[in-house]
Amino acid sequence: MTEVIIIDRGLETYERTHRAMRDRIEPLKGGERAEIWCVQHHKVFTQGQAGKIEHLLDLGDIPLVQSDRGGQVTYHGPGQVILYTLIPLRNFGLSIRGLVSLLENTVISILAIHGISAKAHSKSPGVYVGEKKIASVGLRIRHGVSFHGIAVNVNMDLEPFSRINPCGYPGLKVLQMSDLIGETRLDELAKDLSRYLKQELLALASHRMTSKAQ
Repeated sequence: MTEVIIIDRGLETYERTHRAMRDRIEPLKGGERAEIWCVQHHKVFTQGQAGKIEHLLDLGDIPLVQSDRGGQVTYHGPGQVILYTLIPLRNFGLSIRGLVSLLENTVISILAIHGISAKAHSKSPGVYVGEKKIASVGLRIRHGVSFHGIAVNVNMDLEPFSRINPCGYPGLKVLQMSDLIGETRLDELAKDLSRYLKQELLALASHRMTSKAQ
C-alpha cells in the first residue's frame, strides 16, 4: 500500500538529521512508503560533494559540515523551513530531475498562495524571486531512495549568506518571505508545503499504478 508520511522533527542539528536520514534508506528502499521530514536547523554551513573551498569566504563562528548531498555550499539556520524527502523514486514514477522539478514547483505553488511570484531556473536548481534565491535544492540518491531536499528562507537572519558564495555563485543574492510579505508562521508554512508535496506524490503513485494495470 502506497503511503506518504509527514514527520515534524522540529529544531535540531544538521548532523543528527543527516544520521537519521541515512538510517532510513535501507528500510525504505524498494518499498511504497515515502517520508517528508519538516526540520529547522541550528546555524550551520553545509558543503556539498562538489564543494570548492573558494566559495567559503569568511565563516566566522558558524560551523562547516561536509555533506553527501549534491551542490556547493549553503547556509541553514532557525527561521528556514526544510523539507527532507525520503522517497523510493521508482515506485513513485520519479526521476532525479523530476523530483527536483516537483520540489521547486511545490514551493512556487505555495508562494503563489501568499502572493509571491517565483520561478525556477533551468541552469541552477532552486526557486527565485526575480534574480534572488528564496529556496535551495540539494539531493542524494542511494539504493534508489532520495534524501536531503529543499530549504525555504522564511523569517531568518540572512547575514551568514554573505560569508559564502551561495550555491557556488559569487554575488548571488538571497531573500526570504518576510522581506516580501512580513512575518510568516513557520509551522503553518511547513504544513502547507508538506501537505501539497504529499498530495502530488500520492497522485504520481496513483498514476503509475493505473498505467501498470492497463
